[in-house]
Amino acid sequence: MSVAAATDRNRGIDALRGMAILFVVIHHLAIRIPLTKTALADFLPTWLLKGLIYNGGESVAIFFVISGFLIARRSLARWGDLSALSAPQFYLQRASRILPTLVLVVALLSALHLARAPYYVIDKPSQSLGGAIFAALGFHVNWYEGTTGYLPGGWNVMWSLAVEEVFYLGFPLVCLTLGKVRWMFVAVLVALVLSMPFVRMALHDAGGGIWYEEAYLPGMSAIAIGVLAAMLATRIAAPPRWLASALCALGGTGLCAIFFAGASLWQAMHEYNVWLLIGSAASLILGLHWQAASARPWRLRRLGWLCSCGRLSYEIYLFHMFVVFALVAAFRSGGFDMRWGFLWYVPTLVLAWLLGVAVARGFSQPCERWLRRRFGNAVTRPLVAQTASG
Repeated sequence: MSVAAATDRNRGIDALRGMAILFVVIHHLAIRIPLTKTALADFLPTWLLKGLIYNGGESVAIFFVISGFLIARRSLARWGDLSALSAPQFYLQRASRILPTLVLVVALLSALHLARAPYYVIDKPSQSLGGAIFAALGFHVNWYEGTTGYLPGGWNVMWSLAVEEVFYLGFPLVCLTLGKVRWMFVAVLVALVLSMPFVRMALHDAGGGIWYEEAYLPGMSAIAIGVLAAMLATRIAAPPRWLASALCALGGTGLCAIFFAGASLWQAMHEYNVWLLIGSAASLILGLHWQAASARPWRLRRLGWLCSCGRLSYEIYLFHMFVVFALVAAFRSGGFDMRWGFLWYVPTLVLAWLLGVAVARGFSQPCERWLRRRFGNAVTRPLVAQTASG
């Protein structure tokens, strides 16, 4: 959990983020142990099973929207206006949260590659360990994969981190320039959101493949609608009481439609269904934000584990492939019947959560606290000096 946000949690949004990370873990396990080939297919409808296992990409888009909302809302709360954002402080917040855990997972993946461990060896002719490390730490795994092919699963998940962090590298610069002219700043974000299906169409016509799945612009469009939702949430602090519930209902219905009626929606909307996806996510997030601030906030007492998954989503996301590969290796080497493969899902989810807890408590959070203590004064001192002299 982010140190800055330790006392600023929205349980509804945490639960949504927890749901998204569980769908990602399920998707990566289902690629190797499909639920549709297990005994569950004998009595559960195919549309339900496919909705559970084939929405990893849609869940990542939800992550993007949540990220845009939370980062922008906290920036607005800290500085009052995005045009007043402190770039050094912003970058310290992001670096202390992202880099230690990223360096750790890259080190572990590199060691497993050098040990020639199954599922971790980078063996494509156009790829190398050095190239993968540079792509991961330089936030362009998606570009690297687009030009050389997919990396092993532990590295591949970092494509979405590349999209997110490139957006946030430029975010302060845009806020400090275009942010001074609000309508222009909003217009750029709206244009980015509106471009999403057209960019995806162009990528599909260009050959699809990895770029269609991992390109920068579509992911940034999802982050942009989250930023817009945060700006609206700040502008309207006390909406009508019914609005929060209505937005939650609309957003939840839209996401359920995307997840469990995706084939029908694709036939009707084609690429334009991404507007329904990110619009529903933004609606649900905005509704959850306003609901939590209302006179009668939902307690969500029975969603503790799901909320915990949401708080640990970064650690779970980066490390869950270690669990997936370990259990898949055990499943295959043990010669287990595929019909009973569904029994491996709950242990995978629990172990991925436990690993996330261990990484967060034993490494991520201590590193984050140390970095902010160590460098916090360095990034705030120029601001203090400027205030004193001005």
